[in-house]
Amino acid sequence: MATRTKSSSTSKKVHQTLAEVVNSSGNANSIQPATGKLGIMIVGMGAVATTFVAGVEAIRKGLAEPIGSLTQMGTIRVGKRTDGTSPKINEFVSLAGLNDLVFTGWDLFEDDMYTAASKAGVLDQRLLDKIKPFLSKIKPQKAVFDRNYVKMLDGPNVKKGKNKMDLAEQLREDIRQFKKKSGAKRLVTIWCGSTEIFLKPSKVHDSIEAFEEGLRKSDKNIAPSMIYAYASLMEGVPFANGAPNLTVDLPVMLQLSKQNNAPICGKDFKTGQTLMKTILAPGFKARLLGVSGWYSTNILGNRDGEVLNDPGSFKTKRPRKSRS
Repeated sequence: MATRTKSSSTSKKVHQTLAEVVNSSGNANSIQPATGKLGIMIVGMGAVATTFVAGVEAIRKGLAEPIGSLTQMGTIRVGKRTDGTSPKINEFVSLAGLNDLVFTGWDLFEDDMYTAASKAGVLDQRLLDKIKPFLSKIKPQKAVFDRNYVKMLDGPNVKKGKNKMDLAEQLREDIRQFKKKSGAKRLVTIWCGSTEIFLKPSKVHDSIEAFEEGLRKSDKNIAPSMIYAYASLMEGVPFANGAPNLTVDLPVMLQLSKQNNAPICGKDFKTGQTLMKTILAPGFKARLLGVSGWYSTNILGNRDGEVLNDPGSFKTKRPRKSRS
């Protein structure tokens, strides 16, 4: 009982402090509580996406702890911390609870999430088998895909359209249908797809009008990831880019984000070797430890490694690794 009482007391103090912070800013309506279901729409249902979704379900069923989750395990300092407590981030900020998350996705392969997760081999198969009924129900919708942008992959589960605008409209309809069927009040799109070939900003990216004309003409400077971003932002859905693609680093995406009040973010998840380099390299430098070379390999053996065998895709990835 003592533990529950302390937790309740801490939570009450946290929300009181948050209210004071909001009121002091003079903009009390700027922070709205997270209510209802949050729909997570994932582009690319491979190793990263299936590990994320399987992990959420395992935690919800009490089969695992949220190890590695900043929002679920991270804490934040409140005031002078005179009472010796540091509330968790998800207590301080109004975030959707794990039980409120619902999922869908797109992929050029037809594997459901259980099959895809089993092939990825990231999580223990015994754990996956315990949540198989949930994962098996999440089947990928047909993807917007073009081998000109990811040359090392090909699959059957791909949308067809008369031009890129037609493909964007199909994605927008997917988004509307998922929101309706899932009962989600809010949505977010996450790019977990492959690294596309290296592209530079061009005139088609300068404005919404130019971009939409480019979609109608199937401009070669508009990659599939940009079509997903456009479709999401046009539906008022935030878009997070988990690859080093050009995708949202464009004037048109900034305009769409502002116009439709839909945030954009991301430039590679750094979940693997890039993350390790980011952690270790500064330490080596600070201790003046010379490194004669750094050998990188995709030990997971998933499709990301296969995609990066193409020089065009690796050219997009290389700057991120070089700065790490």
